[in-house]
Amino acid sequence: MSLFRKQAAPTEENSTKSTLGLRINVFFFGTFLIFCVIIIRLAVLQFVEGPTLTEVETSRDTKNVPLAAVRGEIKAAGGEPIAYSTPVQSLYITLTTQYTSKVTDKATGKTTLSPEAEANANELASRLVAEFNQYGDPNGVKLTEEDVIDSMDLYFKKYSGFMARRIKADLTEAEVAYFMEHKAEYPGIEIVEESIRHYDKDTVAVQTVGYIKPFKSSGTLNIYKNIANAMKKIDADPGLNYKDDEFVGYDGLELQYQRELRGKNGYQVISVNPQNMAEQVEEVVPPVKGNDVWMTINKDIQMKTEQAILDQIDWLHTHPVQGKTHPDALTGYAVAMEVDTGNVVAMASMPDYDTNVWTAEKMDTEVWNKIMGNYQNGTITPYSSGMSGNGFGSTVLLGSTIKPLSVLIGLNEGFFSTTSTYQDRGIAYFGKNDASSVRNSSGHVYGLMDPSRAIEKSSNAFMVDMVGKKLYEEYQSKGIEIWDQYMKEFGLGVSTKSGLPNEYLGQINYTNTKAAGSAQAALVYASFGQQGSYTVLQLAQYATTLANEGIRIKPQLVSKITDPEGNVVKEFNREVLDAATSFDESYWKEIKKGMNSDVTAFSDFEYDFARKTGTSQQEYYVKGRKELADNGVFIAFAPRENPKLAVAVVIPEGGFGSNSAAPVARKIFDAYDWEYGLDGVPKKSLENNADGAENGTAGQAENADAANNGN
Repeated sequence: MSLFRKQAAPTEENSTKSTLGLRINVFFFGTFLIFCVIIIRLAVLQFVEGPTLTEVETSRDTKNVPLAAVRGEIKAAGGEPIAYSTPVQSLYITLTTQYTSKVTDKATGKTTLSPEAEANANELASRLVAEFNQYGDPNGVKLTEEDVIDSMDLYFKKYSGFMARRIKADLTEAEVAYFMEHKAEYPGIEIVEESIRHYDKDTVAVQTVGYIKPFKSSGTLNIYKNIANAMKKIDADPGLNYKDDEFVGYDGLELQYQRELRGKNGYQVISVNPQNMAEQVEEVVPPVKGNDVWMTINKDIQMKTEQAILDQIDWLHTHPVQGKTHPDALTGYAVAMEVDTGNVVAMASMPDYDTNVWTAEKMDTEVWNKIMGNYQNGTITPYSSGMSGNGFGSTVLLGSTIKPLSVLIGLNEGFFSTTSTYQDRGIAYFGKNDASSVRNSSGHVYGLMDPSRAIEKSSNAFMVDMVGKKLYEEYQSKGIEIWDQYMKEFGLGVSTKSGLPNEYLGQINYTNTKAAGSAQAALVYASFGQQGSYTVLQLAQYATTLANEGIRIKPQLVSKITDPEGNVVKEFNREVLDAATSFDESYWKEIKKGMNSDVTAFSDFEYDFARKTGTSQQEYYVKGRKELADNGVFIAFAPRENPKLAVAVVIPEGGFGSNSAAPVARKIFDAYDWEYGLDGVPKKSLENNADGAENGTAGQAENADAANNGN
């Protein structure tokens, strides 16, 4: 038997198991290697290539830069451009690192421009100013190096880094040619076409038209606060974004119709780098021009109204009325409103100014000091165009112009009838034991009168005894509420709804019974016009409401809006606000009959017309002594039957309304009659027809002579 056993041959099963194990080991080893490679790659991406990739991704960020649209025009009723925009060339700079590199002081941590950047910026500013002085308009505003540096905004206080900065607007042709030719010498400089706003040099209704300011200076107005908030939304339409240096409406129609006039901005899509600096323009969306706004104001009537006020003020300074001149009459206001349509054909606040001062590169202090008292609309605000001599604004007490309404209230309340009579003794008593009294102007005693004569003669005594005292007797202190309701129905103490910004609602004093002394005293003083101060536009609307027999309509300052191609986008028509329908027709006849004040300025007026003069008195003090100033007030509508135009005029410290305000109204009626015709037939058309007929007759005679000579 052998000591060694013979080994058995390997079986097929063992061989299969060995191969499978090897394969499993190779698989796991391969998987391990793959995971290692992935982990190493992720580490490389995160720690080695990560910053580079982040920078690449960031560099693909884009920003929308607005391109301002050309602002639409504001036109007078005849189509004359009153506010309009023209294309101009402006110089812009897009900053590069050579002007913006910064250094940080290790001790203080304060970051400033590097010496190189500061030197580059100063050198550029110096060169630009030198070129502006050489090629710019010699009569234009002179920019300084400080102005240029400020416009560059090197510390990004006004603009983001990628935003181009406007250095100068309205370049001359010589400036444009120079910078285009030497563009390579000025890195980042480019010429951009923009528009600049102009206003008619005739200064037509300037406070009504309004003015513009840069968007960045308009943040106090609610409209622009809302726009600024909307611009912050992620999904905001880029075309609705505003440029900081874009001019926007700030007052008047420029503000009221800002959205229509502005159009829609275009924009550039600009890629920016991680430092938020511009790299290249990716896309350009062009702007859309704004719409045009057509005023109801007639330029010719407006110009004649403005001149009439100025002429009347000069006249009051040199011509004694009732023994004295009126040197403190420095301002005047007038509104003319169509009775049937509500169209305002004239709105004057004088003296006025040249609105073009707002579009200059900057406003000098001297210029501001000249306009600060008269840039606001005195026909809708209590602010005067310069203030009268003793500081009175444009909203004065109504005076006797309230008396038609006062009588209307008395009739409607049943205190008297159209046939009632009253014995005017020149004085009326009221208060406890009749301790207080009111006299007629100049102490006049008018004797027996009916309601219409009380209006015509402007009897204070009638108003006190027959209206003011009776309201108190009927309603006690609640009589004030009754009076207030009537006032508001006729537009006194409420908005006219004209839509003009900053419209004043008036000063109501009759609710302050403590100041008046009692509720009865408040009603007594209110009855003859000494308890309410209202704007001239409110007075015009009030006069129109009387003419319309209680129908109060909205004053329309715009007739239509058209697109850049002239297509009508929107039209404005007569709009009724209130309708006082409780008054009997006989009441209206009575008050219209009474609106018959004697006014010399209308002595040769060809139309029968309704009018009421007023002289409101206001207190002022001279060296501690109380004085009274007479403010001239006048309302009228013509013709008396089928009225076409209502007018209100106020001349603070002008004396009696018949002598100060009425002459202005006469010239307004004449101007309207010439342009439109108080009877519906413009006088200018009649004259033109007459001239044509005369020329035609002369032509026929010449032809006849020629024929005779030929024979």
